[in-house]
Amino acid sequence: MGRYRVNLADLDAVGVHAIMDAVENCDIVAIDEVGPIELFSQKFKDAVETALESSKTIIAVVHWKAKGRLIDKMKKREDAEIFTVTSGNRDTLDRIISEKMNNAVA
Repeated sequence: MGRYRVNLADLDAVGVHAIMDAVENCDIVAIDEVGPIELFSQKFKDAVETALESSKTIIAVVHWKAKGRLIDKMKKREDAEIFTVTSGNRDTLDRIISEKMNNAVA
């Protein structure tokens, strides 16, 4: 895709496993990232759906070019809070998001 290659085998083996492991064993599920390349994998999309349907707090990076039903579902969640990374906020977003995650699991 563009100058990138899609390695679905690794995405399915490593990425899907990491998401499912986090759903089972962690308070927060972090997904970096959901983008156009990742959306080629049905197993990845299914794992993200599983995470979204769990009771876990989810933090996900969604690439601005990513489109589709799963992306719409993520953005339209009642508990979704969307941050757009800019040159003006990129140095402080980590602190803001960390504080929100700490409050979510406190």
